[in-house]
Amino acid sequence: MDGLHPHLPVGVPFRRNRTLQGLLGVYLLFWGALAIAPVSRETWLLENLLVFALVGALAATHRRFVFSNASYTLIFAFLMLHAVGSHYTYSAVPAGEWLKEAAGLGRNHYDRFVHFAFGLLFGYPLRELTLRVGHVHGGWSYVVPVLAVLATSSFYEIIESWAARLVDPELGISFVGAQGDIWDGQKDMTLALVGCLIALAAGERHRRRKGHELYVGPEHAP
Repeated sequence: MDGLHPHLPVGVPFRRNRTLQGLLGVYLLFWGALAIAPVSRETWLLENLLVFALVGALAATHRRFVFSNASYTLIFAFLMLHAVGSHYTYSAVPAGEWLKEAAGLGRNHYDRFVHFAFGLLFGYPLRELTLRVGHVHGGWSYVVPVLAVLATSSFYEIIESWAARLVDPELGISFVGAQGDIWDGQKDMTLALVGCLIALAAGERHRRRKGHELYVGPEHAP
């Protein structure tokens, strides 16, 4: 059982979790379709290295820790957005190009949107992990996810800069997707932070209104 509270569920194992099976099936089909003839195969491979690591880690640790379906759904949503960016390259996603032309923007903002979505969609899963595995409560259960999002965002920016310098200058430019903005990395991290804060605020509002955490569910609430 979960160490946080004796009657809190640890999550439904994959073999009995129809929701998780459905999410994985839809993602694999979507990802597989977009893996066919991406705009830049080299950029696609670089963009998917961390996806392989994340999905591999979730699979490897699934016997010991199972997220709630709410968290898996949020992670699924982010991976779907990332799959689109990986296929087209973030600086050339059609939706971003359309908005750029329609609103007279100076750049394709799809990458900024996904950085914001990273914080928004991973904020709660990270808090669930903090509560259930780290047994961190109170204010620190909100601070830790914020620090994790900032650390992950900064790590990703470092990887982007290494790719730009070491792998291939032209490929690196496509991978980084700065689009001429020297403050691109700082803006990306700020958007991830804002997204995370919104997610945690929404989770806290839910907890106060319903009397239980989002991952618990009313049927298991105290």
